[in-house]
Amino acid sequence: MHKTLTFSDHLRLIDERSTAFRTAVAAAPSLDMQVPTHPERTLFDLVQHVGTGRRKAAAIVAAGPADGPPEKSAWEDAAGAPQEREALLAWWTESVEQLTSTLRAAGPDRGCWTWWDDSPSPQTAGAWARRQVPEIAVHTYDVQLTVGAPQPLPEEVALDGFDDCQFTLCATTVAWPHRPAVVDYHAVEGRSWRLRLSAGGAQVAHLTPPADGAPDTADVSAWGTASDLVLFFYGRIPLDSLTFEGDRRIFDQLAAWDPSV
Repeated sequence: MHKTLTFSDHLRLIDERSTAFRTAVAAAPSLDMQVPTHPERTLFDLVQHVGTGRRKAAAIVAAGPADGPPEKSAWEDAAGAPQEREALLAWWTESVEQLTSTLRAAGPDRGCWTWWDDSPSPQTAGAWARRQVPEIAVHTYDVQLTVGAPQPLPEEVALDGFDDCQFTLCATTVAWPHRPAVVDYHAVEGRSWRLRLSAGGAQVAHLTPPADGAPDTADVSAWGTASDLVLFFYGRIPLDSLTFEGDRRIFDQLAAWDPSV
């Protein structure tokens, strides 16, 4: 049995991954380095982008139930992030502290606006806390890659993060615009997911062997560590970094699909 992470676990992992992010930024020779996974951004740009995203999440949770996110003035200021490294790192720490203190004050069950209202994930502060962990973890990988020392996502982060990616980012009632398909993902740590794509949308389930032992064939399947599954999902590593079989075009279609448009 795999542990189901709690709200406290997600707050702990936000702090842990944020510390790893800060450590990687502090080790960079220059903030002007180009980020390989975001060629249009320097390292400074990435820190500002990720820090602003944490401030935005804090403002959304603080606003409570709403029909949309608060105005930008609730999380942005004219000055932006400071350019000097130590000041930037302090700004990053402050951004994360705003997020975690707001989440703690709200508690996991407080309702708030989310952009994933057509997915099974709840519209709560707890769901926002969970969503932060893979976001910060993947951007930590971006910084580590920039300084030449990429590390896999910790197993606890990756397993829960891929589960969240499937149920929050993939699952939708928006019609799949291609032929129906079944996609299976298998983490070597022992968890699997099935994504069914059809005119009814995208439905996700934890995959278990059929009761009668008969195979239930997917159109395409991928195997890898949970870290690699997350990094592939976010476009950080190619499909060829995983073991896969079936129609790889379905992965291309998934990568190009934006249900919001």
